[in-house]
Amino acid sequence: MSEQNLKNTALTSVHEALGAKMVPFAGYNMPVLYTNLIQEHLAVRNAMGVFDVSHMGEVFITGPHAYDLIEYMTSNDVASLYDGRVQYSCMPNDQGGIVDDLLVYRYHAEKYLLVINASNIDKDLAWMHTINEQFGADIRNASEEYSLLAVQGPKASEALQTLTDTDLSGIEYYHFTEGQMAGLDCIISCTGYTGAGGFELYVSNSDAEALWNAVMKAGEAFGVLPCGLGSRDTLRLEKGFCLYGNDINDETSPIEAGLGWITKFNQPFMMSEHHLAIKTNKPSKKLVGFELMDRGIPRQHYPICSADGTVIGEVTSGTQSPSLNKAIGLGYVPADLSKAGSEIYIEVRGKLLKAVVTKIPFL
Repeated sequence: MSEQNLKNTALTSVHEALGAKMVPFAGYNMPVLYTNLIQEHLAVRNAMGVFDVSHMGEVFITGPHAYDLIEYMTSNDVASLYDGRVQYSCMPNDQGGIVDDLLVYRYHAEKYLLVINASNIDKDLAWMHTINEQFGADIRNASEEYSLLAVQGPKASEALQTLTDTDLSGIEYYHFTEGQMAGLDCIISCTGYTGAGGFELYVSNSDAEALWNAVMKAGEAFGVLPCGLGSRDTLRLEKGFCLYGNDINDETSPIEAGLGWITKFNQPFMMSEHHLAIKTNKPSKKLVGFELMDRGIPRQHYPICSADGTVIGEVTSGTQSPSLNKAIGLGYVPADLSKAGSEIYIEVRGKLLKAVVTKIPFL
């Protein structure tokens, strides 16, 4: 997509006024950083930061067949959801891979909200409608109606509590409610992609700037910083969270990606027998975390090699961890090299750098 065709969020002018570095991302003009990635990262780990993630997609599934559609379309156990509960899941495709990973919000038995990745909105909707031909649920794409602020970090709840009468301490992790924040109607969700705690706030586009300003003002006493996509990526990687398009895609099984915990076989879902066979027979490759022993930084698509230089896999995500001050990454390796402590090598600009498979999360 050309820069002229990039979409803006309701907060683009705010980011530009703050001097953010803007980059094309998933068809949107998005802030990658404001001043310093490491400062933004550490603000979230130690205090709080605010991300504009309004590019994410929101799709409501409603009606008497909503449950049946989502149960078949997603890999997790939708029957375990109850009103106000959020579930991380994925949508398997019909080729053994993953259409997308997503969040499933249950309002009640006949109303769900699916939150999907921005780069996959059109693809996901086409897939949903294809599957829905046999179910007849109501699907409404509300992606253009909502802005989404991710207010993350150990101080986020305390700061946000000054803006709402809703008892935020009463909202457990991966639960949500509808309420007001700074006098504005919001979906208040105890979720996030950083592993640092906090909330995600869904608000109408017309209220987005007012909410951003209120949250930033409330956070002043807690060391809040505006944060870009750069620190969001380093934060999620330290926790070993998969990123669609990097660590999972149309060709990877959730079992190979270490997502067996969101792949439940109590009810049939798309290609469930295929994924059960991979689980039963053990996957031939696995997504692992690794720490670089030699000096260097692993990047996506760098080859993973054995000691003799034979390519055995590929880095899917990699960075210099701001919290740990060491180079870390994710990548697929043969199953026999997937145990913690296994030695592998990352080819960086023609050199083989030693790495060790480590358990995730890194932090």
